[in-house]
This record gives sequence, C-alpha cells and structure tokens, in this order.
Amino acid sequence: MSGEILTANALVSGATVYLTAEGSWVENIDRARVFGPDEADERDHLIDKARADHRLIGIEIERAAQADGKVVAERLRERIRAEGPTSPRQSPQTLSEDDHVSL
Repeated sequence: MSGEILTANALVSGATVYLTAEGSWVENIDRARVFGPDEADERDHLIDKARADHRLIGIEIERAAQADGKVVAERLRERIRAEGPTSPRQSPQTLSEDDHVSL
C-alpha cells in the first residue's frame, strides 16, 4: 500500500518522529500511519493539531509505501532520516593524568 506519512522533529531532542495510527509521535518509521488519498482532510487536521501543540518542528508529508510490516519512504532523504545518523557517533574523549594533547 502506498500513500503518505507525517514526519517531524521533536523540538526538545531533535529526533526524527512519525505519526502513528494511534495519534502518537514515535521514532520508528515502521509504526507510521500511512494515509491513503481519501484521507487528506484528516491528515491536514492532524498537521494543524501538531503545529498548535508546539512540541514538533518541520512537520512534513512524505510519500511512502507499506509492505510486510515495513514502511519505506520514497525519498532518499527520508530513508536516511529513518535509519539514523550516517556517520558513527563518537563517545566523549576523556584524558587521564598521564595523557596529553599536542598543541
């Protein structure tokens, strides 16, 4: 089934989130509600409701397909956002008393 999903960023954490069928926003794209073409009015109402809440930024409509319990965004940009950072996260470096940093 293809259609549209709603995506945004959580204001406090910056995490990419997706609207579920239950009306919550989650980080797992596979839980995203896929809106059909006849659900545009409801989708737009939910966008207005989310904007009024002021907890999300960058609310967007993305084309996506759902098959075998997976939701796959059409655009490469959204697929990257759904999978997480494209570079490894670095843990903070700590120095002991015997370590030094060359200047």
